[in-house]
This record gives sequence, C-alpha cells and structure tokens, in this order.
Amino acid sequence: MAAAIANGLLAALLPCNCVLCGASGPALLCPGCHRQFFAAAVPRCPICANPLPPAPQATQAVPCGRCQAEHPAFDATVVAADYALPVDRLVLQLKFARQLALARLFAGLLADAVQRADAGLQPRPALLCPVPLGLQRLSERGFNQALEIARPLGKTLGIAVHGKLAVRVRDTQAQSSTPHGARHANIAHAFAIPERALVEGRHIGVVDDVMSSGQTLQELAATLKRYGAARVTNYVFARTPPNPN
Repeated sequence: MAAAIANGLLAALLPCNCVLCGASGPALLCPGCHRQFFAAAVPRCPICANPLPPAPQATQAVPCGRCQAEHPAFDATVVAADYALPVDRLVLQLKFARQLALARLFAGLLADAVQRADAGLQPRPALLCPVPLGLQRLSERGFNQALEIARPLGKTLGIAVHGKLAVRVRDTQAQSSTPHGARHANIAHAFAIPERALVEGRHIGVVDDVMSSGQTLQELAATLKRYGAARVTNYVFARTPPNPN
C-alpha cells in the first residue's frame, strides 16, 4: 500500500508525456494511443505474424499460404504492433537515440500480446534468447536493444533470459540496408550456440525489436534447431507489413 501511494505521488509530481501524441499523463503511453495502436486484435498468421484477412467467425488462425507451402525454421511469432507510422519512430528512438526507457514499454506491450496469444497454444518457452548483435555494432551502439527488451519481458512472463544463449560469429551488414534478394546470403551462418545443453530438447523464445523479411529470425531459429531445440517462438515488438506490390 505504501509503495502504491509513493508511486502515485511520484507520478503526480513528475508527469510523463505520451511518446506518441505528447499528452501529459502518468505513463509513457496514453490510454488513447494504447487503444488505437496496440489494443486491437489484428488477425495474423500464427507462424510469421503477417496480417491475415478477417475470418468470418472467431476461429483459431490458420497459417498463411506461404508458411503452409514452406514452413520456416521457427514455429510461431507473436508481435505487439505493425512497424508503421507512428510506432516505427519509437523503434528508431530506442536504437539510435538511446531512449532505453522505451525498451521497458516495448516489453510491456509485447507481454500483453503474448498473454492474448497464449490461450490454447503451446506452453511458454523455457528460455528467452535475444537476437545477438555483432561486436562492431554492439560497440557502436553501446547496447543490444533485443536484450534490453528481453530482460523486462522475461521478468513479466516468468521466463529466464539468457543473454548469450546465441552469439553472432561474424559481423553482417544491417538487414534493413541490404537488398531483399541478398538478405539470406548476408545473414547465413552468422550464429552459433556456445552451450548445446541449454538448447537441446527445449522450447526457446527469440526476442527482437523488428521483424521485416524474417531472414534473421529464420537463420537464428535454424541454428537453434540444428543444436537440438524442440521449438522456437519469436517474440517481436513490431512486424513490417508485407509490401502490397
């Protein structure tokens, strides 16, 4: 009770501005922006999280045609929002403006999405594995945004986070600046698992900030499966919508 009162007084004395609309309030995201951008239940492919056409009735989502034709190495993907205006600005602020408080916000929104998606699905992962950065990019940025999201996400979901479960064994170009046709070759053989015993026979959750083409998550999941992982679920804050062209 005392802690709740103290937190209430602190929020009143130090009000926040909503990171999307700028409205004053006790949190980084106001209720209106939360409802508009994060509360809607968007029908998505349960494997790759691409949007699906609305179903005529509330039924369990069926994988999209692409995932049915060629199942990725990962088994499921949960996302909190589309990577589109204005949400994409938040990701850029975290990665390039060092707004690390946003990582906790992302984790909370992603945890909400995980809890909505959990009904009737597989048990949660045994471990969370943040997508690792290469040494050069980690040195330039000073932090790994996937790890910053994974820590509070794991705490909320009650899942242990292993920051070095996977390592990047070679530096690669940023996937966002690599042509789509070259992304698979760019990320191929980029990861390794130092301790096979931590992975073998287990359900592993992979955490990242953005999923675009999915090649990075595909390569990491394939690596985890080669080391014996029984199942891989992606927990990603934002999903780039497919190009309509």
